[in-house]
Amino acid sequence: MIISASRRTDIPAFYSKWFMNRVRASFCTVPNPFNPNQISNVSLAPENVDLFVFWTRNPKPLIPHLKELNTRGYSYYFLYTLMDNPRILDPKSPSLEISLDTFRGLSDLIDPEKIIWRYDPIVLSNITGIEFHKQKFESIADALRDYTFRCITSFVDIYRKIEGRVKRLNDCGFILKEWNDANSSDLSGFLADIAGKNGMEITSCASKKDLADFGIPAGKCIDDIYISRIFGEKFDLKKDPYQRKNCNCVSSRDIGMYDSCLYECIYCYATTSFDRAKINHKKHNPDSQSLLPVTT
Repeated sequence: MIISASRRTDIPAFYSKWFMNRVRASFCTVPNPFNPNQISNVSLAPENVDLFVFWTRNPKPLIPHLKELNTRGYSYYFLYTLMDNPRILDPKSPSLEISLDTFRGLSDLIDPEKIIWRYDPIVLSNITGIEFHKQKFESIADALRDYTFRCITSFVDIYRKIEGRVKRLNDCGFILKEWNDANSSDLSGFLADIAGKNGMEITSCASKKDLADFGIPAGKCIDDIYISRIFGEKFDLKKDPYQRKNCNCVSSRDIGMYDSCLYECIYCYATTSFDRAKINHKKHNPDSQSLLPVTT
């Protein structure tokens, strides 16, 4: 079983103590996000976990615990989101300088193949246009050369739950632009070229548009083929039926909970309310079985 930690929140950044407590207890509980009365026990025993996939903008709090994970026999890799958006989009993400230092330090510690750079999602606007992303991507790719060999990217999807936040952006003069054949081909081709020059393969994440003609084939963030190659174990897993239609990830078990991340990224689909996320974080008990208190 692959454990996803987590699409729903940043466990390494905000809940590392809880995660390690659950690893030591060999299980955690996870309520169904659509039916809180349905609670599952998820085994975290080493014999039941093929590997952990960590999704994060800041793995620093988890790094001191990696030696213990190694000793306990766990495998893992990181999906590390690293961009340099203006604060109006990413108000509380770590700075570029800190993120680059952390990324490179983690890569040196665990192996460049076990850390994947996510330049994702790309938001096109009057402020963050094609040239903005070209400059930022090239600068970051140069800084991460030899520290990772894979990059995942995508263009933002505006989900209904974040439309209110997007409207407030527009009211502040930050005008989102739709991506189309012209701008996606120009930017995608550039990203593919720069990634290749820096020794990185680049794939797309859950893209509604086929970017393969521009050098970015459809990929998988949780990728059985990549896992088999890196960890030397054969996996034969089916596409995860619980993800978005265009998501190619294989099946995994997510142990996070929605409305618990504190980064306040405007485009985040996993946080409906930033205020609720703050309240939930205050209620969090690192000694509890579930990430957040379960109310039925």
